[in-house]
This record gives sequence, structure tokens and C-alpha cells, in this order.
Amino acid sequence: MIAIHDVPAPAKLNLFLHVTGRRPDGYHLLQSVFMLLDWCDTLHFERRGDKQLSREDLGTPLPEDDLCLRAARALQSATGCTLGAHIAIEKRLPAQAGLGGGSSDAASTLLALNRLWALGLSRADLHRLALPLGADVPFFIGGRNAWVQGIGDDLQALAPEALIPPLPFIIVKPEAGLETAAIFSHPALHRETQAATIAGFVGEQARKPFGFGRNDLQPVAQLLCPDIAKAAQWLADKGLAGRMTGSGSAVFAPMTHTIDVADAPASWSIKVCKNLGLHPLVGWARDE
Repeated sequence: MIAIHDVPAPAKLNLFLHVTGRRPDGYHLLQSVFMLLDWCDTLHFERRGDKQLSREDLGTPLPEDDLCLRAARALQSATGCTLGAHIAIEKRLPAQAGLGGGSSDAASTLLALNRLWALGLSRADLHRLALPLGADVPFFIGGRNAWVQGIGDDLQALAPEALIPPLPFIIVKPEAGLETAAIFSHPALHRETQAATIAGFVGEQARKPFGFGRNDLQPVAQLLCPDIAKAAQWLADKGLAGRMTGSGSAVFAPMTHTIDVADAPASWSIKVCKNLGLHPLVGWARDE
């Protein structure tokens, strides 16, 4: 195999995000449910024989040393692989949105290069490489919607019945973005939400789909970026229950009915997509 093209890197939503405490080392303890979306970046990989790694941006320019290159170097280092790769990225997911775009790109890079370089690593092997790259990367390696705890490293795949079948979601991304560190360091952040349970989440889903919990980061994010509150209110005015995903600034809502988006500010990005039960690359790594 000399190339793999059209590799998807899907977005995710945080259906809720609770901050339940803080470790002595400063890391925050979280609970969330991560749900995959069919909105994706697309990556292309060509094998190189000189061990060199190169990247080509086919859309939005990325930082010089992005997560994809870091993921590829980590894979080379862990396996001693002497092959390289040219990585081309068609970026569609917005940055600083809370959609996990960079983390998803890194996970798809690990999965694709594991195949392109014929390394044969298991999902558990790739999960260990994913952990140092970022809190969301292991989720995308896992390939299934998941209950997430700890600092993002404790994942438990959710049974299909825990989420409703594919449903349209509207994603509203204000022009401004947010640095995650600015939210977590803010003195107004609520850090003592009582721990929830999977059973409680599933039970609430049955009574009121996608109504469980809240996003503890949203009040602080709205202080730092008022357009988040404006986007949520815009959705509410149209009868949709909007909520910020991750550390923002994107706001999402299940589309229980069709709405007119013509009155949205021109600077907002609006996308309608559906949830996924499985990552498109879930079969690209073996389970042990």
C-alpha cells in the first residue's frame, strides 16, 4: 500500500460537560458524553521511504507543528518505523469550536498510518499513543460514543440504546473562538458539580432526549465571548434548546423542527449534520 486517500476525521459534541473537581496537579475532573457527528475533515496519506513527514494544507492553514505531525512522530518513535508520509488535510471543522477537530485529525492519522506502514498495532496500543497528544484523541481512537470521566482519559463506550437513532443537529459557530485554558483558569468556573451516573443519563435520555445536565464551562465562556450567549438565544428564539459543546465557541441543538437561518449574522458558520453510532474508521484497528 503506497497511499490512503479520503480518510474522514469526524467532529464530536459534548452532550453535557460537568466539572466535578480538581486534582492537586491542577487538572480538572470532568464528566461528559461524547457523541460523533458526520461532519468531517478529510485527510490523504502518501507513503514516503525516507522517514520524513510533510504536510500540505488543502484548506484552512494549520499551525506549523500540528497534532497530525505530532501523532505521526509518536507512531514512528514507538515502533521504530523507518517509513515516512506526506499528509494532506482538507480542513472543514472550525478551530476553537469545541468540536474536537484537531484531536480527530490526530486520531485518524494514527489509524491511517498504522495501516499505511503495516504496523499492526491494536486499538489499545494506539490509545496509549493518543493519551499524551490531547484529552479528546483517545475518544476518536475508541470509535464509539462514550461516557467520559477523569481528565478525559477514562472512557466507557455507550450501548446503542443510550443514544437515540441518527438525528439532525444544528451547529452554530460564532466568528470568535476561545482558548480552553482561559476558561479553566477563570475564577468564576464552577468546579463542584455532583458526579452523575450512566444510568441517570440513560434514564433522562428516555424521558427527555438530549436534555441531561448542562455545560459547566458555558457561563464563563459567555463572559469571555458574548456571541456564545447570542447564538444560544438565537436558537431559543426559534424553539430549539441550544447548548455549548466542549469549551466552545460552537453551540448546538437537536433539530426537532426546521428553522429559517436567513436572519443569522453573516459572520456565523451554521452547519446541519447527523449523529453517528460508530466512527467511520472503527474497523481500522483490532480490539484485543
